[in-house]
Amino acid sequence: MSIVQILLVATGLMVMLVLGWAAFNGPSSAKEGARRLQAVRYRHSESTMDKVEAQLRKAVAARKPQAHKIAGSESRVAALSLRLHRTGKTWTVAQYLYTSVGIALFLTVLIFLKSKAVLLSLGIGSVIGFGLPHMVVGHFIKKRSNQFVIKFPDAIELLVRGLRSGLPVTETLGVVAQEVAGPVGVEFKQVTERIRIGRTMEDALQETADRMNMPEFSFFCITLAIQRETGGNLAETLSNLADVLRKRAQMKLKIRAMSSESKASAYIVGALPFIVFGMIYWINPNYLGGFFSDERLIAVGLGGLTWMSIGAFIMAKMVSFEI
Repeated sequence: MSIVQILLVATGLMVMLVLGWAAFNGPSSAKEGARRLQAVRYRHSESTMDKVEAQLRKAVAARKPQAHKIAGSESRVAALSLRLHRTGKTWTVAQYLYTSVGIALFLTVLIFLKSKAVLLSLGIGSVIGFGLPHMVVGHFIKKRSNQFVIKFPDAIELLVRGLRSGLPVTETLGVVAQEVAGPVGVEFKQVTERIRIGRTMEDALQETADRMNMPEFSFFCITLAIQRETGGNLAETLSNLADVLRKRAQMKLKIRAMSSESKASAYIVGALPFIVFGMIYWINPNYLGGFFSDERLIAVGLGGLTWMSIGAFIMAKMVSFEI
């Protein structure tokens, strides 16, 4: 059996596994029935709490991105541009693509000169060349998001103090843009600039919420929208929201501390085969040289990498908790 036949068989098995998972992981009829009953209850109930909750659900649904597009972007290029914008850097789509292609070509040529295996060189070069910039961008997005989450409750408290002193909401947004440093001040400055050129406050905030795609800022926008529809003390509502966001951040830190041991074990288990392979290849290259020249060993190595990737993905899901 040639390497092409082996790869075709392996691909067919993977497709069958994916189709089987998709077939047996469909929506539950019981959950769908319960959801419809809840919708009917919210629609015809006379309770004030039910009406407020219905408005909250309506506001959340109105703020969801369209289908598979990121924040309603019209194309994948626009989605990539939005993702780069979330890093807070001045990177462009062209720079990102040139960097990815350059890394992929460099690694492909380097591995080919070492192993003389075309398919292996193309595979490893493409994965690392396009995967590494994606991971770097994701790292900077996560870093900026964490900085925003840390400062955001303080910004809301500043809004509360401004509202209690008699300032309107738009003026307090400008105060936050000037007084709070970091990503929070930058984002609120862009909101105030949109308001100055004629945009409504809700549209300006909604555009920022779509670009950032953060639940904390979405909570803030939903709170303002519900308060405008139902009335009430906005300062008290925002104060409660700031307290909730602080407790949410504390819960995230607690979960991170409790799951740190499991994450460390997952990192060690996932990295150990590659570390051992690299050390043995460094000590005795001829012992593992067949993995770069023999077609059967190449197929076995690709299969092992595939199952290692699946195992790493499962371990990552096991130690990842969302609040």
